[in-house]
Amino acid sequence: MSETQAADQRQQKIAAAAYAVDTFIQSGMHIGLGSGSTSELFVEELGRRASRGDFQNLLTVSTSEKVTALAQTFGLTVVPLDDVTFLDVTIDGADEIDPVTFGLTKGRGGALLREKMVAAASKLEVIIADYSKLVTRLGEKWPIPVEIVPFGWHHTAGRLRSLGCDPILRIHNEKPYMTDGGNYVLDCRFSPLEDPLGMAPLIKNTVGVVEHGLFIGVAGRIVIAAPGQVYEVQRPAL
Repeated sequence: MSETQAADQRQQKIAAAAYAVDTFIQSGMHIGLGSGSTSELFVEELGRRASRGDFQNLLTVSTSEKVTALAQTFGLTVVPLDDVTFLDVTIDGADEIDPVTFGLTKGRGGALLREKMVAAASKLEVIIADYSKLVTRLGEKWPIPVEIVPFGWHHTAGRLRSLGCDPILRIHNEKPYMTDGGNYVLDCRFSPLEDPLGMAPLIKNTVGVVEHGLFIGVAGRIVIAAPGQVYEVQRPAL
């Protein structure tokens, strides 16, 4: 990607983040903060707006230690998930989005477990992204992240391989990448998935797996930023 393309993509992400603040946030809300580059732009926009008095009495729950630190630099109140009974809305990003089924892949930032837990506690999950995240099938552009326990991880990788993927241990600074929960991540390269709804429980039920990056039936609204416009994708009727 060229510098110009990267700059354009960043501007699209900023536009999606601003749209989410304008459209979905009100004073007094309990808000879930997603992880990843687009979600961080949302946190920055929310923090700036809150600090100048646009919103009052916000409580936030963060999906990663990195986002917690970012939110606190803007003076946002971050509390543990167990301190709230529900979240009014969570704003998060995605690695891939199937706009027809509303299926997502997430977890390139390593926060997939907490992202899924926060989403489950939310009345509404809003996904914000630039249009490059749109795919026709999940797994088209990126592997599916799978969070696993470190103990016996080679065995877990072998069981996942039997599902038809190539599982690669994520490495950071020449060591296995560790999630905030102290787990490893296997980036599992599948062929583009014809049946992600069927594959999700097969991955989840694999011994050694903590969580996977297939987010099926989670998103309530999807906001896409494209050159010159921001638009919402409507969730298909069930």
